[in-house]
Amino acid sequence: MPNAKDIKFVDLFCGIGGFHIALSKLGANCVLACDKDKDCRTVYKDNFNMDPFPDVKKLDPAKMPDFDVLCAGFPCQSFSNAGKKKTFDDDRGLLFDEIIRIAKVKKPCFMFLENVKHILKVGDGKVIEYILDKLDKTGYTVKLFNMSPHEYGIPQQRERVYFVCVRKEFAKSDVTLLRDKIPLDRDSFTQFLDDVNTIDPKYFIDGDVEETLNSWEQMVKKFDVGEKISPTIMVNEFYNIYTDIEFKNLAKWRQDYITKINHCTKNIRHSGMSGIKNKDIISKREIYAKLEWLVCTIKENDSIFDYFIQLRQSGIRVKKSGYFPTLVAISQIPIYGKEKRYITPRECLRLQSFPETYKISDKDRITYKQAGNSVNVDNVLNVIESTFKHYNIK
Repeated sequence: MPNAKDIKFVDLFCGIGGFHIALSKLGANCVLACDKDKDCRTVYKDNFNMDPFPDVKKLDPAKMPDFDVLCAGFPCQSFSNAGKKKTFDDDRGLLFDEIIRIAKVKKPCFMFLENVKHILKVGDGKVIEYILDKLDKTGYTVKLFNMSPHEYGIPQQRERVYFVCVRKEFAKSDVTLLRDKIPLDRDSFTQFLDDVNTIDPKYFIDGDVEETLNSWEQMVKKFDVGEKISPTIMVNEFYNIYTDIEFKNLAKWRQDYITKINHCTKNIRHSGMSGIKNKDIISKREIYAKLEWLVCTIKENDSIFDYFIQLRQSGIRVKKSGYFPTLVAISQIPIYGKEKRYITPRECLRLQSFPETYKISDKDRITYKQAGNSVNVDNVLNVIESTFKHYNIK
């Protein structure tokens, strides 16, 4: 095995370089990167002084430099819970085959791959079966690690599967992780945030979003202490009255929903939402009219602003404080309720374990997207460093 400083790696589907940062910390050198996203390629060059190749399908293995390690956070849209789960019917899902195409020719000693945890279940398990079969036939043993940053001291829930693929001819016993899981202190996430007094005013909620959350705050106050306000609260159902025949003709999920919600809307039904400020704003957009209260039963003096909040396609999601919800590539930037603001792009990258010196785009929407698509550097480092130590690579 080569020394770490002599190891060369390629960074496929490189994004903004999470794998690159981890491997560089161990002394390895990148000889080729590739990503189709122009903005990612720009940021990658700004930070690593190399131009990623734009199309993995046009990479010719015969012309690629030799390398010891292939890393790839291959596109997960086809496999993720948020996607349509088209799996093999989606060209993005088949990009895994580009990894195999290159590995068959270049035969790197190790491959480190990353994807969403749902890759283990989608397609009735046929996706992971396909991937593992391809890796086996290409000459690799595989060890899977299901990890999330919040299990290792980083306050972001982001469950991902890491594949440690080792050439069969020198594979030995399974890799074990060097670092043990770390229980998160409830307030540890505040260490990842900037001083609120230094935050640009543009990150604080205002307009419709502020009015909507204030309206829901008024509504939350109307629930009884100890009440469980789930499933999703849908305001537009508050005033619907169905005959028995109409109720039986509703979709089964709606029947179940109405049955379950009746017990926790009595106070609101009785009051007719009187006293709730700006109540019309809640019905202005469909997502404003849904509240997913994913915390606990109502406590005394409970507040929507005690928690983390995301505006999702499914509605307004409220989650326990302690660690941030998963950063995603679409516009669902977490709101830190206590400060009534979105977390900043720099804070997002901090939650992905990127260094403070990392250069980011001057366009927030681009950095939010890139952070949501990135691997977590600290988790990647844990996996690769553990593998190197297991194989006596120093």
